[in-house]
Amino acid sequence: MEAAERFAQGEESTVIAHDLLVGVRSVLRWRKAWSQGAAGALASKGPASLPLLSDELFAVLEQELAKGPVAHGWPDQTWALSRIKTLIGRRFHKSCTIQGVAALLKRHGGAVRRPPAGRWSAATRRWPAG
Repeated sequence: MEAAERFAQGEESTVIAHDLLVGVRSVLRWRKAWSQGAAGALASKGPASLPLLSDELFAVLEQELAKGPVAHGWPDQTWALSRIKTLIGRRFHKSCTIQGVAALLKRHGGAVRRPPAGRWSAATRRWPAG
């Protein structure tokens, strides 16, 4: 369901922001433009920047994720977006936001769940269910 439909149904901005992995302020800005009837205000203008990692570097990231968080110094086997953000910084010397990490995983066909549990599978590009 697109944002305009959710606005029309009166859905809370915080819920929409959570589902779309964006900030509440962005949703509030969209809602304001929608309520003022700005035609095309909610149309995507494309990515704000170039992809964070090339396909080749993303393949390396998948290999690192498959090793599990413990191999990278965390005390348990739970991948969180914040941990992946830190791993990207350490491994590739690139800075990004939590939303950027979620978008990167989504762009490459990965499933983003809250909270992601278990080990990342490079084969399925998702965390196992459970």
